[in-house]
Amino acid sequence: MSRNQDADLYRVCRLTPNLTIPHIDQMKVLISSTMLSKVVLVFALVLTFGASSGFAQIGASPPGKNSKGAAMSREERMRTMPARRLDAIKLLQHCETKLKMSLSQLKDSSAYPRNVPIDSTKWKTTNYKDWTGGFFPGQLWYMYESTSDEYWKTQAIKWQKAMEPAKSITWTHDLGFMVYNCYGHAWRLTRDPKYKEILFTTAASLDKLYNNKVGTTKSWTWRKNWMHPTIIDNMLNLELLFWAGKNGGRRAFYEHAFQHATVTQREHLRPNYTSYHVVNYDTATGKPLHKVTDQGLADSSTWARGQAWGIYGFAMSHRETKNIKFLATAKKMAEVFMAYLPEDNIPYWDYNAPKNAGTPRDASAAAIAASGMLEIARLSKDPIDELTYREYAVKLLTALSSPQYLAPANSPAILQHSTGSMPHKSEIDVSLIYADYYYVEALIRLKDMRY
Repeated sequence: MSRNQDADLYRVCRLTPNLTIPHIDQMKVLISSTMLSKVVLVFALVLTFGASSGFAQIGASPPGKNSKGAAMSREERMRTMPARRLDAIKLLQHCETKLKMSLSQLKDSSAYPRNVPIDSTKWKTTNYKDWTGGFFPGQLWYMYESTSDEYWKTQAIKWQKAMEPAKSITWTHDLGFMVYNCYGHAWRLTRDPKYKEILFTTAASLDKLYNNKVGTTKSWTWRKNWMHPTIIDNMLNLELLFWAGKNGGRRAFYEHAFQHATVTQREHLRPNYTSYHVVNYDTATGKPLHKVTDQGLADSSTWARGQAWGIYGFAMSHRETKNIKFLATAKKMAEVFMAYLPEDNIPYWDYNAPKNAGTPRDASAAAIAASGMLEIARLSKDPIDELTYREYAVKLLTALSSPQYLAPANSPAILQHSTGSMPHKSEIDVSLIYADYYYVEALIRLKDMRY
């Protein structure tokens, strides 16, 4: 296909959200045989209003069958499934209702919601030192972005204020979650210079945990039996360092984030692109001492939320650096995530956990992965990849938006059935604030794609 024909194909993929991969393959044949863009656009309209009958006439395989007439594998069915229509605007309105319910319940703007137990209708709260503190004001900023309603801006400013002291913390990698997830949005949406200074201070605090010999930021200082532990979650906190290094802060912030992502790509992933949770490094040699877990089932297993952190983190790292290897890694991790899904499309808390009704799911992993996959779709230049990862994300969001996973009407949370840490017997089958945050973020990303 010529460059112009590639542009025609890409244009149709953008205009026609219900395309499947076989549709695109057949469109390539059609486009290659004609130079008439009008024919291509008519073809897209046929797909939009009658894809099944249109392709029956040109020899499409029957539903559930591949091109050889054999039954499709699960992976083939997943790749050929038409994209579901999901009303992101309506779902965001539901989220707005839930956030207003939370605000009516929460009176102390320094006490941040963390979880709602399954038998409760009240948030359990925490303070600014907790890694989850920034997610609630971050959601408020997202609601301001979604609605342009000054009410949400006022609430976001009010609720982020008590998180500012976290900018000076130097004992945890979680500063991106804690500060960037609220003040980063504040800067992005207002351009108020005082927010920029808060973010620079926070980046400097986080960068103190960087070790030049290892090439990563240390995640935890309190685990004395580990020399330099780095967890897969830490990939998301690199966004703060990337931003600071590109927006007037020290260039070393960017360089350290890039090196951290590179080392994590090399050491945290198995050959099949499942992920380790923790890699403990020797600070004298820079080499891994142990590859273990803290929140997964076993050192050799794959913790579902860890895999989601990796998808999101490597997609974001590609966005910030344009390094194509990071995007390729995010895609491969996403393929693994989808391949392990059970029937209802919400992962068990660990890929290697028993597959039965008594094993908790983790809706937070699905929400994080969905947002990350939408970023992959947006960043992909190949229309097939754009379609594939958008479909994957919509599949996860559709499951999360079902009555089974939306929290009950009397709960202030948006989602239910998340798992914090099974090994620590903590926050099992509850609503979690960060599940809600990434669900809202994913819906905004989907809406912005004009889906």
